[in-house]
Amino acid sequence: MRIVPILNLSHAGIFAFSTTVMVGECADLRLLEPRDCVRVINANRDLIVGVKVRVGRTAGGNSGIAPLDIALEVAEEVGLPVMAHLDHPPPSRLEVVSRLRRGDILTHCFRPFPNAPAAPDGGLREEIAAARERGVVFDIGHGGGSFGFRTAEAMLAAGFFPDVISSDVHAVSIKGPAFDQITTMSKLLSLGMPLVDVIRASTIAPATAIGRKDIGHFGIGAAADASIVDLAEGSFDYRDVLGESRQGRQRLTASGLVIAGRPFG
Repeated sequence: MRIVPILNLSHAGIFAFSTTVMVGECADLRLLEPRDCVRVINANRDLIVGVKVRVGRTAGGNSGIAPLDIALEVAEEVGLPVMAHLDHPPPSRLEVVSRLRRGDILTHCFRPFPNAPAAPDGGLREEIAAARERGVVFDIGHGGGSFGFRTAEAMLAAGFFPDVISSDVHAVSIKGPAFDQITTMSKLLSLGMPLVDVIRASTIAPATAIGRKDIGHFGIGAAADASIVDLAEGSFDYRDVLGESRQGRQRLTASGLVIAGRPFG
């Protein structure tokens, strides 16, 4: 049994649904008002930790790279990081990643083709390596369409571990393939990411990414909140967003909570 202060950076975007199409909020640039965004951030500094933007054909239609450029301008004005969602091109992975600054976050970082971070030969793309070198944070953000086993296997084989593991649970991923944070952690564990790194990427790393020194660890002055996690051995089936499956020999399970230093429930 392991007790860890798990912090999930899941982040569901805002979608418009119909029976046949899904329209992204960035498809109409008139909805992206930087002055209003700055005003709301300044009025809620105790709550807001960054600027989230969804870029890609699904989220932005024909808007291309413009939503990210707007978000970066807002982030520079208020001194906060950007979290950039990336789906299908346009824009390209290169266009997005090359704009991100130290402390900015690329979510859906192990997404399958297209816009995957791994090259066809399994190697690490140059712009991804350069982004990590300058301090960009790489977040899983599994969700319903943003985590592929083949991508993850190539990245881990190249020695590139995600900085942050998050589930991105929302209406179209909560019943699979993401399910929850503990399942997402188990997938990375089953692919060979060491347990200590899986725990770190779900606790202190996301807390650091959002500038919270009071959570994600057991140091003096930290919140006395934790998840009690068991590590089970056996044979477990996992699926990615493309429906591909992998068999894992280990699975994390949540067995309890500690809130403010006391067992919960």
